[in-house]
This record gives sequence, C-alpha cells and structure tokens, in this order.
Amino acid sequence: MDKMNTQTNSQIQADQTGSSHRISSVEAFQVSWRPTDPPGLRSAIVRVRTESGLTGYGEASPMMGGEHSLLVARDFADSLKGADPLDHAVIYDRLLHRYIKLGPEGAVTGALAALDIALWDLKGKILNLPVYKMLGGAWRTSLPFYASIGGNAARSVDEVVKTVEARWISEQPAAIKIRWDGDRTRQDYDIPGDIAKAKAVRKLVGDDFPLAFDANNQYSVGGAIRVGRALEDLGYIWFEEPVQHYDVRAMGEVAQRLDITVAAAEQTYTTQALVDIINAGVRMVQPDIVKMGGITGLMQCSAICYAHGVELVPHQTQPGIGHVANLHVLATLMHNTKPAEFADPDTRMHVAFENPPIPEGGCFTVPDGPGLGLGIIDAELDKHRT
Repeated sequence: MDKMNTQTNSQIQADQTGSSHRISSVEAFQVSWRPTDPPGLRSAIVRVRTESGLTGYGEASPMMGGEHSLLVARDFADSLKGADPLDHAVIYDRLLHRYIKLGPEGAVTGALAALDIALWDLKGKILNLPVYKMLGGAWRTSLPFYASIGGNAARSVDEVVKTVEARWISEQPAAIKIRWDGDRTRQDYDIPGDIAKAKAVRKLVGDDFPLAFDANNQYSVGGAIRVGRALEDLGYIWFEEPVQHYDVRAMGEVAQRLDITVAAAEQTYTTQALVDIINAGVRMVQPDIVKMGGITGLMQCSAICYAHGVELVPHQTQPGIGHVANLHVLATLMHNTKPAEFADPDTRMHVAFENPPIPEGGCFTVPDGPGLGLGIIDAELDKHRT
C-alpha cells in the first residue's frame, strides 16, 4: 500500500511540475501582414507547442524582419524537444551560453527574448495564471500610455504640429514623445529647426502637458547639450538617446551636464551593458522586451534599476505579442514612474488576435487570461508566414 501511495504521489508531483507538458516543437518564422510591408513591419514569431496541446507565443526584435534572431531560434528547436517548459531559467541560461560567441548582443538576445516570452505564456497556461500573477502580482492592471510619434525629422514645423495634434485628440495619451527618426550619419544637421519643432509642440499642448523628445542618436555631445538646454526651458520631461547609443561615455556626459532627464538603453541587450550605462550617469533606462531577453531579461533589469535608484521605462514598438508581454511586466513594477510606450499605431496584427490590445480612455488593460492572455489565431499566423 505504501509503495502504491508513493507511486501515486510521484505521478501527481510529475503532473504538477509540468512533465505532461513536454515541448514537442519550436517554430521560428517571419510574418508579413500585408504584401507591401517592408522588412521592418514584418513580425518575428516563435511558437512553442507541448505534447499536451498547449501553445506559447513569443516575439523577437523586428530589425530586418527579425531574420537574424529567427535563424538562432531555429537552432533551439532540436535541443528543446522533450524539455519541460517549467525549467525555464535553466533553458534560458543554457541557450544563452551555448550561443554566447554569436553575441551575446543582438541576434542571440532577440532569439532568447522570443523564446522566453513564449515559455512564460506556456507556463501561465500550464498553471492557469496570467503572467503578472506569476511575477508577483500587479500594482495596477490599467496602464496609461504615451503616444510615441515618429518621423518628425522629415516634417516641417506645421506638419509636426498637425501630426501631433491628430494623435493627441484621437488617443488621449497621458504624455507625448516626438521622435526624429533622422539620418544618424548627419550629426547636428538642423538644430534650430529641431528646437523650433519642440517649441511648436509645447505651444500646441500647453505648459503642463508631459512631453518627451527622442533624438534617435543624431547629435554630438555639444549639439545634444544645446538642444537639451532648450528642452529644459520648454519643460520637456525627458531627452531620449541624444548621442550614439554605443558611445556610453558620451551618453553619460550629456546626462550629467543636463538637468533634464536623459534616457537611453533601448539598444542595450545585456544586463551588464545596462549597468555600464547607469554607471556612466544615465538615470532613466529603456531596455526593450523583444531585445533584452524577454520577460526574464526585463525583470532582471527591473531589479538592477531598483537597486540603483534608476527609472525603468521600457521601449516598446510592437503592437501585439511584445506589447502585451511588456504590459504584464509594467503592471508588476511598484515604481512605475512613466506611462507605457504606444508607438505609431498600426492594426496590421489585429487579424491574428481574438482580443488585440486596443487602448481605451488613454489606457491599456493588461489581459487577465492564462499566460499572456492573448487569443491568437494560428490559421492567420500561418496564412501570413513568409
């Protein structure tokens, strides 16, 4: 009888630890939502299936359509077959160090991000819990957002004002960020014009509305300080990536010489690099969940920021899986000091979701279903695979 009970208890324990949910397949593929989409608008998806029939979904950085990360993720497949998705941390670190000589920045961390998000999605479905519950619980599940408005380097002052006004009225964001998206090889190209646009937007929204300015790495140190001083006078709340992201010393110098908060690290891929930029003097960091190792990586960033007294305001441009994964993390942050990023709106992915993330009243609601809480239509994903 004792032996029988032991066997039964072992079986129960095996079920609880996920052994009945072994990974059966890992797919890494690119999705082109519209025939005319350039590579930058394609999505890089990882889909992990289990023997029990559950499926987890993740997303990698879309740079060049995410092809560099998908190549790495495809190599994950054979080694993951039969693995327990609840051995999440072991899988993550084993793969990171197996492919460490390919980076570790860029393709490897993008691939790990996609896999990591998919494993968290699976874990939530196995345990019947939303991701934010597994991360320790949500301080809030309704999250305000800021409208991130790109392409302003090529616009006239009047065009910038009209573009900002349209989204300000239609979306009712908690804040607005104007992005330049200019030519990074031409430093300090039109500083007077840039300042004029910043002034015009401030005049449009009034003195008290929160504004941010994303230079997209287009200034020298001197140029950044000149623009930063003007932004201080205009009451902008942060100045994003004023100099080249890879010049950590220069980024730190600008941050330390200006009173306005300088933000950086959306193009940072490892926790060690994040610490370097914090040590240089940057006090608001913006790692991206689809670049910085997924949910696991972003939670590690959260701990680092908490320990250093630095603001964590994640960068996020993907309108679907990456966006929702980011919301789950933001919901768990006690010191969530800024709204979530909502980049240039695009409904191209909505066809593949039963419940696409759509803002209402200036906020996004974090899904409370198992895992990411997204209802994903596999037939639509497969229909748009390239």
